[in-house]
Amino acid sequence: MNKLMFSLPRYIIITFMLLGTFSIHAKEFVVSYDGFYDRLKVVNKGDFQFAQVNFYITDIATNDACLIKTGRIITERQEFPLNYTDQAQMLLPFDKQLDSDKAVVVIEPQNDNHDCQLKLQIEAREFNASYLNKKHLYQLDQEFDELLSNLSGFFISKLMSFLLPEQKGVVLTFAEPIVVADPAFTCEGVVCHVAISDEWEGDKTAFNITATLVRVTPWIAN
Repeated sequence: MNKLMFSLPRYIIITFMLLGTFSIHAKEFVVSYDGFYDRLKVVNKGDFQFAQVNFYITDIATNDACLIKTGRIITERQEFPLNYTDQAQMLLPFDKQLDSDKAVVVIEPQNDNHDCQLKLQIEAREFNASYLNKKHLYQLDQEFDELLSNLSGFFISKLMSFLLPEQKGVVLTFAEPIVVADPAFTCEGVVCHVAISDEWEGDKTAFNITATLVRVTPWIAN
């Protein structure tokens, strides 16, 4: 049976459970488009230069990518090919008509033995090594915090804000192991956790990092 999994703390996952999944055949992963549309709508309403929401499918047992063999977006009358990456990221359109038409996303995994689940991940887009300065890392941290709050919904973010997770900064993932001689950075292998200070706002001081930046995500306290 298909399940949901989000890279966010368990106590706010309940606000995302509208992304329902179900099976047509055992080897197919099927999910309603409306949940994707709702999250993409939140991103499009915000003023985000870098922060975005990405959607992946992963294996429940191993958390490895459920590599995609074929993918389709289906409505009652039409069918469209699903765009996706070799890391099982679904590249979904923001399309009100698909939402109105009650579209579903149907994916056939490459491995029939995989039991797939949906993973929602807040990440940075088009954020490369040229942005590795205090000003832009502060901006990205603020965008992540705002997007996380917006995705959690009014009930959690406004009425029960104490349930929101503590965001401690950002996580930088590089293509090769790295060491940064700055007390704000805690690096292990290819991953650096960066504690962001309010004093970084507007500070253009750059970090001397030449390694290739692969991914940037929020640093959420456990």
